[in-house]
Formats: sequence, structure tokens, C-alpha cells
Amino acid sequence: MVIEEIMKSNVFTLEGKDTIQSALLLMREKKIRHIPIVSANNHLIGLITERDIKEAVPSPYIDREHLSNHLNVPLEKIMKTNVITGHPLDFVEEVAGLLYEHRIGCLPILLQQKLVGIITGTDILRTMVELTGVNQPGSQIEIKVPNRTGILHEITEIFSELKVNVHSVLVYPDKKDQHSKILVFRIQTMNPIRVIQHLKENGHQVLWPNMPGMSL
Repeated sequence: MVIEEIMKSNVFTLEGKDTIQSALLLMREKKIRHIPIVSANNHLIGLITERDIKEAVPSPYIDREHLSNHLNVPLEKIMKTNVITGHPLDFVEEVAGLLYEHRIGCLPILLQQKLVGIITGTDILRTMVELTGVNQPGSQIEIKVPNRTGILHEITEIFSELKVNVHSVLVYPDKKDQHSKILVFRIQTMNPIRVIQHLKENGHQVLWPNMPGMSL
């Protein structure tokens, strides 16, 4: 899946000459935490976040005159200019990695140097939930398998024989055994006992769920 499929294309923006007060009002009205700052031709020149504003504006309990002075500061004075950006055809997992690695909450999306969208950590999380199927009724099964060609097909054949639909599958290394991998399936059944039995009968090691009375 690529970013343009899930990004917000109706992006709320401001210009560098706009004030901190303008950003505050826009964030409250639209319930957002990130505002790209653009030039007149929609080129990205900076980014303002909720945290930036909190750092720039002192306590609201100071006198009105000093608070007004802070609120009237142009955004170009406090915005971040070294902004990490993405492309509409970037893969979702790559963008998720960028957000995680750089500990940022959003990624403006550019096409031919112009702002065309924005993606946030919440958008990525929602997408990952949908891709893994955890928002759908079903069960999770974890299986330890040898790291060899064809093993995924062998497992899915068992699901096919049992007429069990697969919501999603994740593959990750076994940290304790470099010759093995862990397959994590989300399947469309609330009672996985029959599936687990067939997997074990075919010589597969089910790690989860470890049903009472059923040895690994």
C-alpha cells in the first residue's frame, strides 16, 4: 500500500507571515496538531506543531499585553524548516519507519516540490490495524516454522482445506533460532482449536495460543 491511498489531501496550511494565534485557532477549530507552512505557490517552507506553540507561548497566566506580544509572533520565527517529507508513492511501512526513527508525528507529502498531502502517526496506526485485521472478529495464531522456501504455502494449504479465511499474515525472525521464523496469522474464526489440531497433526509448532491440555 502506498501513502497516497491513505494520506489526507485536504491539508490545512498557513503562511510564514501568519501568527502563532492564527495557528492556535486553526488547530482548535480543525482538531489538528500539525500545520505545514507554505509559500504562495504551495511550496513547503516549514512546519508548526502543537509542541512548537507550547514552547513559544509562555503561561497564559502572564499579563495580557505580554501574552498578546507572543501570540502575534509570525510563524516563520518559530517554524521548523528542516522538514522530513515523503512522496505519494512511498510505501506505508517505509513512512512508518521514518516516523519511528526520527520520532516525529507527521510527514508532509510532496509532489514536484508542492504540498499534496500529509500523513500522521495516527493515520499510520489506523492503517496498520486495518492491514493486520485486528479490528475484525477472529483469532491470532503464531507458528514457529523452519526458514525455508514453500513453508508459507504449506501452512495456508491447511487453512484452505479447513475453509478458514486469513485476514493477515506477518513474518518475523525467531530471535532464539536463526534457522526459524515466526508466522503470525489473523484468521476469521473465533474458535481456533480445530485449526491448531490440524497444524500440529501436520508437524507444525504452534506457539500461540497454547491451549490447556495441548502440548507444543
